[in-house]
Amino acid sequence: MNILVSNLTVNVISSDLLKLFSRYGEVSYAAIVRDKKSVRSKGNAFLEMPYEAQGKEAILALHQTELDGQKIIVQEIEYMAGEFNN
Repeated sequence: MNILVSNLTVNVISSDLLKLFSRYGEVSYAAIVRDKKSVRSKGNAFLEMPYEAQGKEAILALHQTELDGQKIIVQEIEYMAGEFNN
């Protein structure tokens, strides 16, 4: 299952997301979307959880929860963009 996490602060890194989402199951991929020139976070991340039931549980549990002082938006997406550094 492909998951988009939005409204992240610039302080959140991939390992933070792995730790958070791993509570609900296996995470096979996590990447912060970064600006090509500045390499700063764009406030979004893509995750992949191979088991749909675990992904759905994570989405339900984590959507609108606080991470680094900000409420995050967690949603399923159809596919992941091929380029993360736009």
